[in-house]
Amino acid sequence: MENVKPSSKMFLDIVGELKVLISEEGIKAGDRLPSERDLAERLQVGRSTIREALRSLELLGLIETRRGDGTFLTDFRKHKLVDVLAEFIMQQPDSINDVIKNRRIHEVAAIQTVCNAVNLRELPVWESLLYKIVEDGEVLREDVIREMIVATGNRLSLRIWFLLKQYSKVPFDRMTCLVENGLVSELLQSISTGNEQAALEAYTKWIELVEDESEGTFK
Repeated sequence: MENVKPSSKMFLDIVGELKVLISEEGIKAGDRLPSERDLAERLQVGRSTIREALRSLELLGLIETRRGDGTFLTDFRKHKLVDVLAEFIMQQPDSINDVIKNRRIHEVAAIQTVCNAVNLRELPVWESLLYKIVEDGEVLREDVIREMIVATGNRLSLRIWFLLKQYSKVPFDRMTCLVENGLVSELLQSISTGNEQAALEAYTKWIELVEDESEGTFK
């Protein structure tokens, strides 16, 4: 049996291409998006990859699927969570530590949920992330955490995490370095085998490195 390489296109790749497509075609809030088959052909990826990206966008509330009608672009400006969190940050300038602690709560909860659910541990995304580390020597930090929260299906947690990530100013938008790759690989492998303790230990060591970088102490 031939081994099929995991798709090298991750969530942010697909989202970026979808944004270009939406802009080029003038799709506005309330308009219907092209079908999964059409998007797969245009973006040259499998339908399962498109479905995963659309599911993630739906969890964020950026698109809406209506049974029998298709998928529609929503008006993200209707979501008030951003305003509520921003007001909290502005009124309490020293609350950055609370933001970081709460962001970690969502990350740890996602790891625990995935480790304790066989169907989530067996998702191909963990293999895809490991493949990127081996083949490319790096992976986007955000991809690792975001995919874990997406896997839980908890859309509220995902929305809150995106906002907490933004306000905590931790550099998740950077690629992992050599020092991190071992810890991230251990995290992903532990998730796949359901070893919660090992996964959390690898996560803690990794995330402390990443947070130290935002403070200028990690080189």
